[in-house]
Parts: sequence; C-alpha cells; structure tokens
Amino acid sequence: QEHNRTVREGPTPAGEDRRDGTRIAGRMDPHDGEPAADELPPPPPLPPNVVPIIAEDAAAASESEPPPPPPPSKPAKPRRHIMARPPNGLGKKGQPIQLLANHYKVSVKPSEEFFNHYYVNLKYEDDTPVDSKGIGRKVLDKLQHTYHSELADKDFAYDGEKSLFTIGALPQINNEFIVVLEDIGSGKTAAGSPGGNNGSPGGGDQKRVRRPYQAKTFKVELNFAATIPMAAIGHAIRGQESEHSLEALRVLDIILRQHSAKQGCLLVRQSFFHNNPSSFVDLGGGVMGCRGFHSSFRGTQSGLSLNIDVSTTMIVKPGPVIDFLLANQKVDHPDKIDWQKAKRALKNLRIKTTPANSEFKIVGLSERNCNEQMFPLRRRNGDTTETVEITVYDYFVKNRGIELRYSGNLPCINAGRPKRPTYFPVELCTLVPLQRYTKALSTMQRTSLVEKSRQKPHERMSTLNDALKRSNYDADPMLKACGIQIAQNFTQIEGRVLPAPKLKAGNGEEFFARNGRWNIARKKLIRTSSVKRWSVVNFSARCDLRGLVQDLKRVATGMGLEYEDPHTVIEESPSLRRAPVARRVEEMFAQIKAKLPGAPLFLLCLLPERKNCEVYGPWKKKCLADFGIVTQCLAPQRVNDQYLSNLLLKINAKLGGLNTLLQIEAARAIPIVGKVPTIILGMDVSHGQPGQSDRPSIAAVVSSREWPLISKYRATVHTQSPKQEMMASLFKPRGTEDDGLIRESLIDFYTSSGKRKPDQVIIFRYQIVKLLVFANSSKFL
Repeated sequence: QEHNRTVREGPTPAGEDRRDGTRIAGRMDPHDGEPAADELPPPPPLPPNVVPIIAEDAAAASESEPPPPPPPSKPAKPRRHIMARPPNGLGKKGQPIQLLANHYKVSVKPSEEFFNHYYVNLKYEDDTPVDSKGIGRKVLDKLQHTYHSELADKDFAYDGEKSLFTIGALPQINNEFIVVLEDIGSGKTAAGSPGGNNGSPGGGDQKRVRRPYQAKTFKVELNFAATIPMAAIGHAIRGQESEHSLEALRVLDIILRQHSAKQGCLLVRQSFFHNNPSSFVDLGGGVMGCRGFHSSFRGTQSGLSLNIDVSTTMIVKPGPVIDFLLANQKVDHPDKIDWQKAKRALKNLRIKTTPANSEFKIVGLSERNCNEQMFPLRRRNGDTTETVEITVYDYFVKNRGIELRYSGNLPCINAGRPKRPTYFPVELCTLVPLQRYTKALSTMQRTSLVEKSRQKPHERMSTLNDALKRSNYDADPMLKACGIQIAQNFTQIEGRVLPAPKLKAGNGEEFFARNGRWNIARKKLIRTSSVKRWSVVNFSARCDLRGLVQDLKRVATGMGLEYEDPHTVIEESPSLRRAPVARRVEEMFAQIKAKLPGAPLFLLCLLPERKNCEVYGPWKKKCLADFGIVTQCLAPQRVNDQYLSNLLLKINAKLGGLNTLLQIEAARAIPIVGKVPTIILGMDVSHGQPGQSDRPSIAAVVSSREWPLISKYRATVHTQSPKQEMMASLFKPRGTEDDGLIRESLIDFYTSSGKRKPDQVIIFRYQIVKLLVFANSSKFL
C-alpha cells in the first residue's frame, strides 16, 4: 500500500548502503595454529544400530611409553555447506539476450600465503586511548615510513580503526612502536592564540613563527589475532564458498578503502568520493550532492568479480563560511543570520584560514562580536614582556594589517579548545572540500538530488568505466602482492526476456501486459470495494471540485465500484495557506470533526503541488497513524480518465478490494505454490535518513493470505532500535504466547485460507544488491 511502500529511485545514497562488513569469525592462537571456533550445538542422537567411531589421537605416541588411552569421543561437528543448485535448476524460458553487468572479472594467481590479522592498539604517550577519528591512518602511514626495515618492508592494509592485515607474519613477536606526528595545520593552539594563555590569534605573530611545530607522540601496538589463507580467494573465484572466503574478501575490500584513502577520497563505508567539481550538484541550502562510486569484491556463480556502482553522498558546499551560512539559512545579508543555528551547523566542520592557510576544526563561536571580543596579547617592550587586552578585530586590522570588510559586527569562529579558544574573523575562514553533510535533507533537496543524479544507461556505463580507470587498482602494492588482476570491461552475461504474464480481470476477462504496462480501462475489477462514508478535503488546490467528484464516480462505476456521493467537501481557509504545516493539518481535522457526524472511512485529499508538498507527510501521519483513516492524495493538475482509473486502482486496494489476478494464479497452476498451502513473506527494515540517527528503524513484514491466491497480502510494522538491520520483532515470546510478526502472519493465513496451516514457507528478505544490467542496445533493464 502507498503509505507502507518506500519508492527508491536514482542513485543509492551512500549513507543508505546496507552491506554489512563481515568480521573475523574466530581468533587463532599463534602457538597452536588452530582456530578457536565457537562450539556448535550437538547433533541429534544416533540411531540404535549405528556405532560411533572414536577418532584416533593426533599426537604421536612415544616409543618408550605406551600410548595413552583414547580420549572420550566427542560428537563430530557438522560441516555447513551451501545447498547446491540442482542440475536442472536453471531457467530456460524466454528470449535469450546478451547483457552487460557492472561487474569486472577478477583473476588471482594461486598462493600458499596467509593474510595475518593484527589488532591495532593506538595510545597517546600517557597511555590514554586515541579516540579521534581520522588520526589512525596518519599514524600508521608514518609508522610504515619510519619502521619499514623493522617491518621487513611489508605493505599492509589498515581499516582505519582496529584491524591491520599483512601478507605473511611480521618479523617481530612484540610489535610495539613509537610514532611522532608533527602537528602541522591540525588546529592545535600554540602560544599566541587569541583567548589562549598568551593571546594572539593562531598562526599570526612573530613569536609563533619562530616556534618549532608542536609534535604529538603515539604508542602503537600490533597484536596478532588470526590468519586467513589466501587460497580462500581462489575458492571464491571457482564459485565455492569456504569458511575463510568471506574473511578474505573483507581483507580485499579493506585494501580498496585504503587505496582510495591514499588518493585523498572521502570514504563512506565502501563508497569513495573524489574532490572533482564535475561530480558535484548543488542542492541548495549550502549542500551539494557528490557523486562517487561503490566498489567491493563479490563472489558470484561465475567466480570473483569487482562490483562498481554509482554512489552519492551529501557534502557541505566548500567556500567562504559566510556564503554557506547565507545559503543554509536562506537569507541575503549577514545581519539576518541566526547565530545559534549557525553554531549548530558549523560545529566540527573544517576550515582553512587566511593568510596562513592553516587548517582547523570549528568548535564553536565567540560569545561577543569580533570588535568586542577581547583576549590577552603578549608583546615585547624592550627586555620585558607585557600583556595587554585587545579585540580580535583590532589585532587583525592594526597588528596584522588585514582589512576586514564585514566581520566587525559578527561573532568570530572558535577553532581552539574549550578552555583555550582560538578566534578568527568569519571572513578569513573557508570551508574545505569533501566534508560530509549528515543532517536531514528537506523535501526539496531530496527531490533535487534524485532529479540531478539521474543518468542514462550509456552515461552510467561511461561513469563506471572512468571510475575504474581513475582508481588505478592495478598499481596498488597489496593487490599486486595478492596476485589480483581486474578486467577492464563489463562482464557479459546471457539473460532471458520472459513472456509477459496473462492477467485476469473481472467477469472472467483475460488480457496481456504489453511493454511492461497494462491498461485497465473499460475492464471490471476482480473484487470491488464500496466507497461509503467518505469526504473530500482540499488544501488550497485550484480545480473544479464538483466536476472532479462526478468524473471519479463515473469512472468508478465503469470499473464495478460502488461509489456514494461524498458527505461533504471541506475547503481550507485562505488565511491558512502560509501557516505552519502542523497548524494547517490540525485546522483541517477540526473542520472534519465539526462537519461530519462520525469518523469517515475514506478521505480524498487534494494537494496544491504535485511534488514536494509539505502537507503530504504530516497529513498521512495524522490520518493513518493517529486515526486509522484510509486516504488517497492527488494533485489535480492533469486529470483525465486514465489518471482517474489509476487512482481508483489504489483506492480499491486500500479499501480491501482486489484489482487483477495472474491467470495461472486463478487456475491454481503456479508450480509448487498452487498445489500445497504456502505462505509467502516479504521482509525489510528501513532506517532514518542521514541526520536522523536517533529515529527508530521500522521493520515491516508482508504476508500472503487467502491461499491459493498470491496477490493478496497483509502488512505489519514494528519499530526497533535505530540503525538495526537485524529484525527484532519476528518472534516475541511472552510466556506461552508470542507477539511477533511471524505469529500474526501465520494466524492471518490460517483464518483467511479456510483454516489451512501452511505446509511451505517462502521468505523474501530485501537486501540492496548493487547489480546493474545493460542490454547491448544501451537499453536499461
């Protein structure tokens, strides 16, 4: 149904990619060489006529001593295998067609080497754990450069957090290192910073210029965790799953991430974004869409491949800070900026300051304007040093000779520390590129992102091929050491264009879908609903309401629906057209309660805009979630009989009707499903968009009902913890009862299917699969 369906089109936002990274399953002790796998549950009891075999002791017995008695037998751990496709399990129906998939075949040279996994423990000099994001790669890069001989010149793959992988073991047993990073442009406050102990704004006075750069010392420990045979990559190439194949592919994906990080890309999981202005699209509000690409190794039926797809994330528009604030708050002058909102929008963004061209992170704003914010400035007076109070504005204008055109009456940017601020006039600050924007997008921005990111098939193919060439994976030393070679062309596969299914309408009429669509005009519906106790509400849409209602009733009668006249038509007051959305919705409901004798069963809602109407979301929530009223929204700009027919298909389904059936469904001729009671379930979890990390995730299950039909479903939804992909609501034991979604679905199937319990269960679990298929005629399928 419309309110339970999420329509996804255009590129997949990177913050919405749900491919979970696979962690190392078990750790291996470096002394015994055996993986400490988790204990599996014991197998079922042996039949009485079977004698268990006692495994021989693997340890060789000493010649001088008698062999020890055999240990008690343990039940053998069952091997887990993926069910093989049967020999006749490949489809043959349809017209063959040659297709191109966005997968690049990967070949690997055989190797007996191992990936060695090390746990990275990163600490400061005083043994305090390092929790700053992004510093790990800098430290490990410096470690590799400084200790290359101690590391036997080994390359490694680092995931940026706690895992590091090498090919073969490191030469030392205790891998502990001291790494010193010069603190160049990191935003640390040195002597002479405004508001600091010594006073002058960061990077400015002669005293700071003469000071050596501050340095930071780190302790790095690399603790052995496990080994992964590189031969597992070969298993994936042969289309065989092994216990180590997923772990090996994870290491290869980490190598891809590290490779892109060294190219200066913004990393969002397995999506990579270059600082290329041609890949930016302006979404308004100081936000830009940045087109990059997703890249990961995948095991397929035909072997290992590199999957590349277009990906998009949102970034802050680089440039002067003041320009971002004007666009973000949609004002035309700095005096109109709401600085409390500005403080929230700027926090943790990185800036470069002029004229020193140093990079800092914003921690806040000054409490006073630039021409009022004081700080102590130390200056030499002969052989003595004196401290004077000076404003930030006077310091930059008089001491530094920098002209400030508009910053005097504006707050300063604080890029220091809570107890040691560093102030800069706002016009000297510029936002650096590739900073991810994680707040929620407006409806207009989301629509703009979808429209501006659309690509035709040949454009998308060209983009993906260019991404592979630009990445230059063949030059990566770790991939070379793994013997990885990546083809430069899309994988060609054979597809089949299946014949269109025959549909069945009311009165026994049958018809075919053509070119992926079907026309229901002048056809009766299978099972029609009655539209009773309904009304029309109009949110300031301009149209002939009386004519619209009459045309809707006429088309409905032709399709077999029973349509009463609406009880009333409720118009929004003209004075509310520019009121806040919440007030408009509440006022409309106040009118509904005043003008209707009871709760309506159905509301037809007219909206003023076809796209981006701000009323739509709050109105749907009020009707469906708060009152359980079925609604249908429309924007009546172009209304004809075809439009009304499509509208009535939605209305009929929402009110419990059934529009069409598959012909083989009506004849109970669907293989497997049509002969034995079978319930079909579809499951998915949707998460809040970027910037809404505190919103609960929604788990939804749809289940078939009224067997042998498969076109009739019910939907149930539950909330669960934010960003949790595993469904937590399928089973909820409560004593002898269960309140989970599965039990609800099974009971509904039983009651709607003539008290039959399902003998078979088919589950479709929705996952994002980044597979694009192109026909050679450049037609996207």
